[in-house]
Amino acid sequence: MSVDVPRRIVLLRHAKADWPQVSDHDRPLAERGRKDAPMAGRWLAGAGVTPDLALCSTAARARETWKLCAPELPKRPKTVYDERLYEASLGELIAVINGTDDAFTDLMLVGHNPAVHALADALAGQADGDTRDTMNRGGFPTSSVAVLTLTGGWKAVEGGTARLVAFWSPHA
Repeated sequence: MSVDVPRRIVLLRHAKADWPQVSDHDRPLAERGRKDAPMAGRWLAGAGVTPDLALCSTAARARETWKLCAPELPKRPKTVYDERLYEASLGELIAVINGTDDAFTDLMLVGHNPAVHALADALAGQADGDTRDTMNRGGFPTSSVAVLTLTGGWKAVEGGTARLVAFWSPHA
């Protein structure tokens, strides 16, 4: 497959987590999170966003978010639970994207703030309308989704190489 094809990066911040007496990695979703995660999946489906690869943090709240979101999509993408996404920095997330096989055209990352928000902001060299302002004004709440487009191979993704085309939040 040519690397000069249109691609999408879909960023999903995990849904609202609970704060029980467990390690941060093991925190489950709160009731609100269990309601919001499927809404994110319905929004993605309605927007015609169908990732063919989903990379999901190994944290319980991210895995649970994805398990509630994915059934709402018209087709379930290949899913990989990737420990690199938990507590990842902006640079580490870009490295994960750079290591993605070019056979995949639509990549979803299910992860955590502040890195997910930082990644969306850093990659977006351009943005449709007031999409960037909307995203930055709310601080990328839980269950929010950013959709970015670009052309080229995953190895060439770096700051400013994408266009922010959509941002959605369940409480916007």
